[in-house]
Amino acid sequence: MTRWMPYPILSAFLLGMWLLLNQSLSPGHIVLGSIIGVAGGLAISTLQIPSGRIHRPLSIVKLAFIVLVDIIRSNIAVTRIVLTPGRKAQSGFMTIPLDLRDHYGLAILACIITSTPGTVWVNFDSAKGVLLIHVLDLIDEAAWTDLIKNRYERLLREIFE
Repeated sequence: MTRWMPYPILSAFLLGMWLLLNQSLSPGHIVLGSIIGVAGGLAISTLQIPSGRIHRPLSIVKLAFIVLVDIIRSNIAVTRIVLTPGRKAQSGFMTIPLDLRDHYGLAILACIITSTPGTVWVNFDSAKGVLLIHVLDLIDEAAWTDLIKNRYERLLREIFE
């Protein structure tokens, strides 16, 4: 079974999406959606995706809450910068050394940083473990380093390493 359908949940999801997008449960659409679902699962299996393990699932909830609060705070801060007349932001690039090496943890950290208004993930040097980000209002580099290392990286390491 796993040879023909290595990712059955993905295949079922693709079938469901096909049927939803076509708004039809006709036999032809079910057969075509099933073929697309199985082909999608087979295509993903050729990518040789590394398996990831979650070690502390409760840390995911804590991280999600922290990210939600930080995104709200950042939205307010960016709004103040943009709407306050005469205020100029001191934007700039900064580097942060990271201890996190898990691919999934780094991907989630990239999503967190990029989805937070005022910050953008620019580059990660995997050989040196150095992250380059751009910050809209870069007043205190030490505060940004502390925020990313102690708020996000620490929890991501708990989850994935």
